[in-house]
Amino acid sequence: MSRRSASSGVAFVGANPLVTDSVGDSIRSLEPLVLSLLVLVVVGLVIGGWWAIRWFRRPPGARLQRVLANHDDVTVLMHPNPDPDAMSCAMGIAAIADSVDTEVNMQFPGEIRHQENRAFRTVLDLDLEPVEASSQLSSDAVVLVDHNTPRGFTGAQTVEPIAVVDHHPGNGAGTKFTDVRTDYGAASTILVEYLTDIGATMADEEEDSSGFEISPELATGLLYGIQSDTNHLTNGCSRAEFDASATLFPGIDEDLLDRIANPQVSDDVLRVKATAITQKRVEGPFAVCDVGEIGNVDAIPQAADELMHLEGVTAVVVYGENDGTLHLSGRSRDDRVHMGETLRHAISDIPMASAGGHARMGGGQLSVDHMNGIGPSDGISRAEFEDRLFAALAGER
Repeated sequence: MSRRSASSGVAFVGANPLVTDSVGDSIRSLEPLVLSLLVLVVVGLVIGGWWAIRWFRRPPGARLQRVLANHDDVTVLMHPNPDPDAMSCAMGIAAIADSVDTEVNMQFPGEIRHQENRAFRTVLDLDLEPVEASSQLSSDAVVLVDHNTPRGFTGAQTVEPIAVVDHHPGNGAGTKFTDVRTDYGAASTILVEYLTDIGATMADEEEDSSGFEISPELATGLLYGIQSDTNHLTNGCSRAEFDASATLFPGIDEDLLDRIANPQVSDDVLRVKATAITQKRVEGPFAVCDVGEIGNVDAIPQAADELMHLEGVTAVVVYGENDGTLHLSGRSRDDRVHMGETLRHAISDIPMASAGGHARMGGGQLSVDHMNGIGPSDGISRAEFEDRLFAALAGER
């Protein structure tokens, strides 16, 4: 039966009590489910937040160790023609991986030709494998050390590293771990901190139950890696390099260190050094030298180091030709000269050329054919190229 509002004349039909009770029962039955879902969401957020906080509060060495533990085997990939800093970093990663029973292969593109680098490999008895294509990588899980973008082999651009440990500028990153510290003088310093993070101790010290022993070979390798990239702690150092060296000192083998630091020098290297010294071109505080055709490109940076000993010279560039490629190496102790940027500006409009590096040292390569005019450029002579180098050193280019 309907009733009518006296004021509006609108009729209201009485609600069916059976329908009302059914809707109420449905709402009441959903309440526990909704409440349970809300509880689960809150608990999930709390656990997720707690896990994230714990993860990011872990020291970097512990986080890298956890990443390595998630793989049965990894490839530690060094940059082309690896130096002691790169090789010692690979040794450090291998030690951390071994602590979590992960197999490691240490691989590199290019060659190991510099007498210092060959001595480092031989004296420390390193098992390093060359790689010419991405298909030769021993594992899909790749860790880059002392560089942050894979290069120097076929298919390098397809490699996605799981981790990157470096001290050079660049945009490369690992999918699971990235640690690039451009204010550090050596990547080996970062590895020393990682080992400290996970409780590693020197072989002659009392071992912490949560860590492992750093062998004399590893301690010696890391110390020499730091020394080689900082010119024996005199160039491009941060405080971290001195702290890391002090940490390593109790564990080094002095005989191994001496054998690495004082290898025999080939006649080819001595000839290139002599050419740089006797045929250099000096303008003000800058020196440039073309050492001509060379058989060992590693002689070029050594010649640049020699020229830096000249009184009154604050920045040098040495270049030479090998197999159709001009190789450049620069050194600077002049605050006005950022060597990496200087070399980059000098070759900026030459096709197929590349250069870069740090403030104190840099390097580059360019095709002799492209320098001579093949491709979209008109080409430049060696004399004109040297003028460019001097202009770049003076900040005029």
